[in-house]
Amino acid sequence: MRKINYRLVYNRKKKLNKEGKALIQVEAYLEKKKIYFSTHLYIFPRQWDAKHGQIVSHPQEEELNRMLDEFILSLQAKELNCWKQGKPISLALLKSEMTKNEQKATGVLAFSRKWVEQSLRKDSTKNNMKTTLDILQAFRPSLSFHDLTYNFLLEFESFMISRRYQVNTIAKHMKHLRTITNEAIRQGYLSYDTYPFQNYRIKTTQGKHVFLLPSEVKQLETLTLPSHDAHLQHTLDAFLFCCYSGLRYSDFVRLTAQNLITVDGCQWLSFRSQKTGVKISLPLYLLFHGKALTILDRYKSDLKSFFSLPLNSTVNRELKRIKVLAKLNKHFSFHTARHTHATLLIYNGVQITTVQKLLGHRSVKTTEIYSEIFSGTIIKDLKQCKF
Repeated sequence: MRKINYRLVYNRKKKLNKEGKALIQVEAYLEKKKIYFSTHLYIFPRQWDAKHGQIVSHPQEEELNRMLDEFILSLQAKELNCWKQGKPISLALLKSEMTKNEQKATGVLAFSRKWVEQSLRKDSTKNNMKTTLDILQAFRPSLSFHDLTYNFLLEFESFMISRRYQVNTIAKHMKHLRTITNEAIRQGYLSYDTYPFQNYRIKTTQGKHVFLLPSEVKQLETLTLPSHDAHLQHTLDAFLFCCYSGLRYSDFVRLTAQNLITVDGCQWLSFRSQKTGVKISLPLYLLFHGKALTILDRYKSDLKSFFSLPLNSTVNRELKRIKVLAKLNKHFSFHTARHTHATLLIYNGVQITTVQKLLGHRSVKTTEIYSEIFSGTIIKDLKQCKF
């Protein structure tokens, strides 16, 4: 049996797209001939480890590397199936079989994943949409465009409710599905006459921003992890760092030593927000008595490792364990650090327009929500008034 060899190849054409990314392909090699299959995955050069042939420094690296492995396995399975049928193995035959396979698989999920990966949306938005597709696949692994009906939307909503998703989380996933459905109509996969969202109403409720009180932050600061949970120290330190700096997960994992700058002998953190594109400069030495700098000092020999975190979902699972160890009764996620940062700044008297700049909000209206959720702020302000 003649065997085809496979390997992953990044940026074969030595050319980046408008986003500065390049395609990952699978090279199939047989008898000094090669053909290439697109994985439809585009990443930045810094996110590719050529030596090991895998994605690195990417918030979804585990999932994406698994997808690459599965893609090669699908090629190998197709090759083995041809051999079992007695067909002479060749690259042309493999190409033909995979083309047939792709045509058969052109359903909602296949179409959606390809379109999301090739779209010009920010990586954070793409990752959120991929999460929606993962939930959709768990609900209906094989989904055709004809299945997208009003009743299907109701069933999908019920499925998410059964998994205890909150109202606004369900709304976020339904909005993603609506975006994909609109694109399918534009590309001719679906007729607008059968548009499922025509009568479906996406339900939302006023969001509740969870934050930690000063006493709760103190409990985390003084927490001593048992030896069998020592691996959680990195996550705990990263969370506290973001409580002091207000960073999102997406911005934290993109930091490097170059983002730390010295101005007049004092350390600042300067970066451009992944979500909004706004440039943010933070005087770390002034925020919360420089506690962020104390954490950085502990990791100064390997800042790259400090800024490298597992998937956000993995980090949130680790925070659940940390919550138990710290004896906190409040459920919180990594993003809670950002809410905590903003709320405590306002509580301590920082002007809301200053908080807006520190958070990188384009509008002060976005920042105003933090001034309404801490009753301690009201009490503190009234005590300072001279009636």
